[in-house]
Amino acid sequence: MAYIYPAPGVADVQSTLTLSSANDVSDTGYVIPALQDITFNAANDVFSWEQLDVGSKLQIATTSTNSISMNLVVDSDAFFGKSGAAGAAEIAGIFKLSQDKTLVKVELYMGDTSEGDEGKTITASGYITGLAPSVSASSPVWVSPITIQITGDYTVS
Repeated sequence: MAYIYPAPGVADVQSTLTLSSANDVSDTGYVIPALQDITFNAANDVFSWEQLDVGSKLQIATTSTNSISMNLVVDSDAFFGKSGAAGAAEIAGIFKLSQDKTLVKVELYMGDTSEGDEGKTITASGYITGLAPSVSASSPVWVSPITIQITGDYTVS
């Protein structure tokens, strides 16, 4: 059995999330730094109905609502953009990509397996939402949740 082992802090083994502009094929993307956690969600909606001849509700799965959510420590360049960077998404930064409602391509590398094999990458396109940076005396660095609402399906490679 090969468990997915994201190996925090180990280069080329750890889980990474890469963003790029979905509409700019020349945008090679950039790895979002300082992630604290990552959750990807694939939730099928369900249509329910009742019939007079059945004592229980009947249900059928319909379309899926997909999203990737995470928390990150706010890195100034990643959050607000970096002039002179290689790709359009990195130049804009997370905040502007959200503000401008830019369709982004997301690549989530889940990490290597416990047996040392290369892990899986989940790819999709979506929109950045849910930014809510906060700071407090007990957490003296800015931290923000971020959600990417996926449009369409995930691809696994």
